[in-house]
Amino acid sequence: MAYTFNKSKEMFKRATKVIPQGIYGHFNPATTIPGSYPYFISHAKGPRFWDIDGNEYIDYVCAYGPMLLGYAHDKVDEAFAKQAKKGTSTTPPSTLLVDLAEKMVDTIDCADWAMFAKNGADTTSWAMVIARGYKKRNKIVLAEGGYHGTQPWAGSNHVGITPTDRKDILMVPWGDAAAFEKIVAENKDQIAGAMFTPYHHPVFAHSKLPDPGFWSKMRKICDENDIVLIIDDVRVGWRLDIKGSAHAFGFKPDLACYCKAIANGYPISAIVGNEKMRLSASKVFHTGSYWNNSPEMAAAMACIDEMKAVDAAGICNARGTQLKNGLIQIATSHGLQFEVSGPPVMPFIKFANEDNFKRSQLFCKECSLNGVYFLWHHNMFLSAAHTEEDIKKTLDVADAAFKVVKQQFGG
Repeated sequence: MAYTFNKSKEMFKRATKVIPQGIYGHFNPATTIPGSYPYFISHAKGPRFWDIDGNEYIDYVCAYGPMLLGYAHDKVDEAFAKQAKKGTSTTPPSTLLVDLAEKMVDTIDCADWAMFAKNGADTTSWAMVIARGYKKRNKIVLAEGGYHGTQPWAGSNHVGITPTDRKDILMVPWGDAAAFEKIVAENKDQIAGAMFTPYHHPVFAHSKLPDPGFWSKMRKICDENDIVLIIDDVRVGWRLDIKGSAHAFGFKPDLACYCKAIANGYPISAIVGNEKMRLSASKVFHTGSYWNNSPEMAAAMACIDEMKAVDAAGICNARGTQLKNGLIQIATSHGLQFEVSGPPVMPFIKFANEDNFKRSQLFCKECSLNGVYFLWHHNMFLSAAHTEEDIKKTLDVADAAFKVVKQQFGG
């Protein structure tokens, strides 16, 4: 029997009276299919959560990325709780600040140093300031359709943004080294840094992997023009490669930004850099009252150790490949044109013969109503907690959902 959401709907009505939009940001129900998805959860464990109506879901959103080892992971939660008893926001910081920085340097291929914040947006903004301080230049190159947070400069917002907020931002298509080289030539000695995701993962569109040689070309152009190459690894970091996504693609950035899965859901982010950026980083004053909280650092230490111990990236890839191949095979058997793009650890699903996402919305709706939480507009996430049996159950639900799509739309 398909799920119902009476309690979720009632709670959402309460929320709209005291919270703008009821639920704001990327968790707003408008980004799913209202009435077909839960609005509020009761509890979560492993790769599953339960909503306040008692419905159970296999979750392929993973809180938009932070959940990598599984919800309520015992080792990570115990590390957090143990350290919290010793104090949370303290002055001065605990020695975990040093321990975690050393672990980041030992783990991430491009890191000679590390500093910590709370959100991915903290670190992408930090990286821009460090880059501008390096050669005392103003301009930053970003990719069209890229996402680096909701800051005014980042290009995601429109309300309340002025031209001044983005006057020093230059845009190029992601993955186009020639376009980047051209804009560098047109702005000779004016560009401080270039910030890109390791591969392109926009919303409402297929993910795009780099062509062979792309990153080596980008590295060369940046080196020849004293431009700081920044990788925003906030979303994909840790899932693709424990040493960093840049390592997976065979290059070393000057700065790299991390968040999401670094502590399996606890709020902490990091910026790491190479030796040449150390002095510039040391001169920048960028801080927050909670950036040195030790419980989150303890959680991050435990999370990184566990990711290494179980080969979390390998498990995510294996389960993601199982899911990707299964979905494509089942869709094809129903005569549907269905595509999965991006690395298997972060798949984006789309029906190839439409641009309005109506088939995708119906497919995801049917999956949600039967216990599988998919997204139609955004990449999804695999976790090390997903099992082969979870994927098999998911594919059974997907099979029934594809049948509904076929009945309503035909091919």
